[in-house]
This record gives sequence, C-alpha cells and structure tokens, in this order.
Amino acid sequence: MNNTREVEVVVIGAGQAGLSSAYHLRRTGFEPERDFVVLDHSPGPGGAWQFRWPSLTYGKVHGMHSLPGMELTDADPARPSAEVIAGYFDTYERTFGLRVRRPVDVRAVREGAGGRLLVETSAGTWSARALINATGTWDRPFWPRYRGQETFRGRQLHTAQYPGPEEFAGQRVVVVGAGTSGTQHLLEIAPYAAATTWVTRRPPVFREGPFGEEAGRDAVALVEERVRQGLPPKSVVSVTGLPLNDAVRQGLKDGVLDRLPMFDRITPDGVEWRNGRHVDADVILWATGFRAAIDHLAPLRLREPGGGIRVEGTRAVADPRVHLVGYGPSASTIGANRAGRAAVRDIRRLPASTEEEPAAAA
Repeated sequence: MNNTREVEVVVIGAGQAGLSSAYHLRRTGFEPERDFVVLDHSPGPGGAWQFRWPSLTYGKVHGMHSLPGMELTDADPARPSAEVIAGYFDTYERTFGLRVRRPVDVRAVREGAGGRLLVETSAGTWSARALINATGTWDRPFWPRYRGQETFRGRQLHTAQYPGPEEFAGQRVVVVGAGTSGTQHLLEIAPYAAATTWVTRRPPVFREGPFGEEAGRDAVALVEERVRQGLPPKSVVSVTGLPLNDAVRQGLKDGVLDRLPMFDRITPDGVEWRNGRHVDADVILWATGFRAAIDHLAPLRLREPGGGIRVEGTRAVADPRVHLVGYGPSASTIGANRAGRAAVRDIRRLPASTEEEPAAAA
C-alpha cells in the first residue's frame, strides 16, 4: 500500500528559518497540512534555542530578531534564552496555525516520480513539488581531531553539550575556539575554575564600535560569495569579529582572554605545543562551531567539488526545487526571515504540480 502523502511544499526544521518560511507560505495562500507541512525533529518548539545552556540568559543573546508578523516584546533579560525563545516560538506556531509535526526525523530526500521530491521520514513519506530546508547547524557540532586526543584522561565536550559554568568548579579548563561561544564560556567559567586556558587556531579579531548596516551587508556578502562558489559556508560572525563590550574588555584586562596559539598534541593530562610548553587540563571544551545539517539531502547530489551546496539567493543551483534557508548568508535571525520570504516567492514561480496551486491571499 502506498502511504505517501502529497503536498506542494515540505519545510524541514522549525527554528527561525523554518517558521519564517511557513509564515510566508501561509500568508501567500498555502494551507498547513493541505499544501505544506512543517517537520521538526526537536521534542518541542524553540529550534536550537531550546538546547542552550541555562546561563545564557535572554539579555546575553546577540542579535535576536523577531519572527515576521509577531514581535518578541517584554522578555525578561534575566530568564534563560531557552525558556524565552521556546515560549515565543510556541506562541507563534499556535497563533498562525502552522501545525508543526514533531518529533519527526527526516532520513532522506530523493527524486520522486513526475518531477516531485520524496521526503522519507520517521513518520512516513511525503511527495512535494518543492522543499525548504531549514535544518540549521546545531545537530552537527564540529569536533577537530588532534594527535593524542584518544589518550586524554579528562573530559572533552562541545559547546552543544555545555552545561553552564558551575560544573567546572575547581577544574583546569582548556577552551578551544575564537568565536562568541568560546569567549562567553571563558568569561563564565573563569570565576569557578582552578585555571582556564584559551587556545585558538587564528588570533581573535575584536570589533570596536557599533556594527552598522553597511558593515553587516559587507559581512553577509563575503559569506554569500562562498556559497555561490559551492564552498562550505562560514558563519557571519566569523567575518564580523567579536564585539568588544565591557565584559570582554574586563576579560582582556584580567588575562582570562589571553589567547595562546593552537596546541600540537593532546596528552593524557593536558595539551602540549611543539616548543615543549605543556598545560595541565581536566577538561577540554571545544567551542569550535557547527556544520550545516544537510546529510539527508545527499541522495540529490547537490554538493559541489568544494564541499558545499552552490546557492543563488536561497535556491540550490543544481536543483531549483530545493531552497536552503538559514544556510550561509541567511544563518542569522534577520537573514532567516528575509530568506524565508524569498524562498516562498521563488517556489511560487515553479511550474505548477498536477494539483492546483493555491491562489495568493488578497
């Protein structure tokens, strides 16, 4: 028996990018469940935000932009961001009737019959005229490999597993990574730990002063050029630098943010450099970022020789039915909003399926 369900569009992921896309689909006349479906593998609303550590309060969140059609207002800056944003996303889904299906794991997207796509999941198979992939990066933490790593007797964990600073009380902690997460972890952990060491592959770049629209456009353009060439995207933050706020200035003054170059090997009791320098460690915390969670798209063979998917706007150049929202230049909250709208606009221009395309709302 064929249990494949037909819709016009499948949206994979219900974070900022997925919800923005779903909003614009509904706004232009697509009906949830009839014309499109949103599939999310998380246990509840909130996207990746629901997994953030408790000490990341809403007041510490950098650049959170409201979803289209509903402002996030009067949020308590002292509340954990996971609670604030999960609650906001939950209200958003219910207000606009987006009917997100969860938890649903998308296993593969394949070529189907009649020019349609088959989306195979833990909850069955959908056939769609177009796909909006909004899976983000949280599910693919990047773990670098270094000589001797398997011999380390202490604990290794990634930002994705960060429990908050109290758990590192009295321990010697090596934090690896020059991004926002690495500096936040160091500043939080230092008052609790016996010692902290900051290690990065490249010297960190700190940004003075306000970050205006022109600088933002320039940063996004650099990331956009990479995905246009089919290279794996870098984060927008990687080209903007770290904001030099009061907490960072204090960390630099106190020596907490005294950066060392990348070590050459890991030993059973710490890390070591080629010049013989050794730092004892109980914990290595890898604040080394994430990669795009797009393995389920592998059957479509969209990857370029450079390792990424070549994208124009949000559209995969190799397959105009596939849109990547929250990928590369749209991997920010405001970028995801704009990209969701652009993806829906392009999808409406695709040749109609055998079913009548919904008319645009007045």
